[in-house]
Amino acid sequence: MKNGSTEIDMRIGLDLGGTKIEALAIDNAGMELARYRTDTPRDDYDATLETMAGLVHRLEQQTGRIGTVGAGVPGSISGITGLVKNANSTWLNGRPLDKDLSHVLNREVRVANDANCLAVSEATDGAAAGKNVVFGVILGTGCGGGVALGARVHAGPNGVAGEWGHNPLPWPTPDEYPGPLCYCGKRGCMEMWVSGTGIALDYKSATDTTRTAQEIVLDFEAGKPEATAAMQRFEDRLARGLAQVINILDPDVIVIGGGVSRVPHIYQAIPRLLPKYVFGGEVSTPILQAKFGDSSGVRGAAWLWPIDSESLAKG
Repeated sequence: MKNGSTEIDMRIGLDLGGTKIEALAIDNAGMELARYRTDTPRDDYDATLETMAGLVHRLEQQTGRIGTVGAGVPGSISGITGLVKNANSTWLNGRPLDKDLSHVLNREVRVANDANCLAVSEATDGAAAGKNVVFGVILGTGCGGGVALGARVHAGPNGVAGEWGHNPLPWPTPDEYPGPLCYCGKRGCMEMWVSGTGIALDYKSATDTTRTAQEIVLDFEAGKPEATAAMQRFEDRLARGLAQVINILDPDVIVIGGGVSRVPHIYQAIPRLLPKYVFGGEVSTPILQAKFGDSSGVRGAAWLWPIDSESLAKG
């Protein structure tokens, strides 16, 4: 850490998910020093804090160093109340997670939305390294988004910058309106169309057959017509949603992570479809797969303390 003449030489990232918590320690070059993963104590806030702090101590014991700590969470810290909101891990909502974890560890802990962490990770040393405005997309069980400006989180005063998953599907066809009911209470959210959950729901609606998104992708790669039709609908909806992001933010690059990001065909289809929907019909925005895959979130949490950070951890 930088305290007088001592520089920060280790950053710890925590990725708090609904089923697992991952902890990673990296050095200034982004090289992994140690990593641990454990089950999330679901519905138990105090145990969640205890587990996160325990992982930090374990990393520090293994490396013999004290690190800065950043955490990615499936929600955001409200700028008004200072409490977690919008977390699908609902036992975090209404809690001052950053303050409580800082108190337990006796140092400042930086907390950001997990999709913002993905954007920071990829902007720092991933697929979007060197790009100024990066939009990070998570296509998994749900659909998340985050913004990095100069490899720093841009959360906005309401803590919802990049939350494109809870905007409605643009330019819906009559059979897409009003759309499926989302857990947020509204209908037709992007999350209900382009997530793994959304792909499976759409397939069941069209075929009256239950298949997982992974099975649908495998059927698509095998050339099965019903899966091909489902993937074509998915790709067109994804292009519409990303076109809206480009129309509003016009990022230098869009990086996609999450389980659905592993489908190679989307990186061919989306650039071809985007000009149909982007204002002016011209699109040069690169659509890239996240370099660090499932590790982008935990790496981005570690990079919440960037190289040029002058902030101190108390250790």
